[in-house]
Amino acid sequence: MGQQEKVATSLAGAVGEEISASLAPVDAELERRYPGDPGTRQPVHTVYVPGDAYAADTVRSWGDRALAALDEHAPDAASLAAVLGLADDLAEPVYARVRAKLEREPVEDLRIDFEDGYGGRTDAEEDEAAARAARLTAEAYERGTAAPYTGIRMKCMEAPVRARGIRTLDVFLSGLVEAGGLPDGLVLTLPKVTYPEQVTAMVRLLEAFEKARGLEAGRIGFEIQIETSQSILAADGTATVARLIQAAEGRATGLHYGTFDYSACLGVSAAHQASDHPAADHAKAVMQVAAAGTGVRVSDGSTNVLPVGPTPKVHDAWRLHYGLTRRALARAYYQGWDMHPGHLPTRYAAVFAFYREGFEQAAARLARYANRTGGDVMDEPATAKALSGYLLRGLDCGALDIGEVARLTGLTRADLESFSAPRRGDLTASAQ
Repeated sequence: MGQQEKVATSLAGAVGEEISASLAPVDAELERRYPGDPGTRQPVHTVYVPGDAYAADTVRSWGDRALAALDEHAPDAASLAAVLGLADDLAEPVYARVRAKLEREPVEDLRIDFEDGYGGRTDAEEDEAAARAARLTAEAYERGTAAPYTGIRMKCMEAPVRARGIRTLDVFLSGLVEAGGLPDGLVLTLPKVTYPEQVTAMVRLLEAFEKARGLEAGRIGFEIQIETSQSILAADGTATVARLIQAAEGRATGLHYGTFDYSACLGVSAAHQASDHPAADHAKAVMQVAAAGTGVRVSDGSTNVLPVGPTPKVHDAWRLHYGLTRRALARAYYQGWDMHPGHLPTRYAAVFAFYREGFEQAAARLARYANRTGGDVMDEPATAKALSGYLLRGLDCGALDIGEVARLTGLTRADLESFSAPRRGDLTASAQ
């Protein structure tokens, strides 16, 4: 043992106490504004279906149509790998998991659309469609055939359609309550937001519904769609997205990028409207920074190039969709929109390849960190959080199995969750 060091201090204990007291409001503000990720499952996509096209078999129908597309245009692992450029060691496991996913859970998040995808209808028609959507959704959850997450996109809070959007939301939510209650996987989407006051109006609307139906305050959350330039930069030159999140008063669950409305708003020509356009990258970077730490998740938009027609054309559309999905995943956009059943094979192929190709390295790094055995990379607690979050996302979507994760890491799911969501202050404390 070496010589014991003499510890000297100069500050009185009251100094630290005074500083802590002065920072107490900041501590409370940090906890309120930045609670961290909720730790719940995030779907890898959102499927949009027009309100009048939604049916009892929509989820199963999309899965069957996606499987039929695979059978016709990529009937085995080698053919799909050739189209997408999958590595040889990934071809079989990815293809098998894609087929299994399409058979078991083809849609993770379903949005019944009463906005752009629905169009203008008479009030009687939209009332009927909203009531029908509520009934079918309730029945699907009761039968166990619903997507894990399901809800509607209402019309926006702008004056010409505001009353119609409010009524459709009321009809849908009331129908669910009458049918037995709001499902745990309920998701609502507020589109074309331009001012924080529109988000506040949505909060007041949901508060009124909860009070009218005797629901717990704060029970209903919603996503905010970023589709206008004003949702990124306000008229006074300030960034708007953070203000939209705060205007939601804790009810915001997601920020969804609207590829085509936003592009058109900035004057991007139709041929260049895509989720990898520089204008899209800027908007999504602002969204990502504003949402970081708030518990609000971000989602990419969609491609409008549909995988239909002869096989060469389908393969071209698949390569485009696969590439855009992989690009988004690398940029920490773990969710996107899918507009056609033919997009499901490449959505899941991209997601599964992303998690499987990095699985062994991530597992090994996390195991070394957990066991404090070192290695060729010096990981910090923040990196351990990212590694465990990566593995948890892979488990949630079906890219990975808990058995193989446990075998390579020696960790349980509870262990992974403890690394993925440390309490505030833990990162600093454990790094010391």
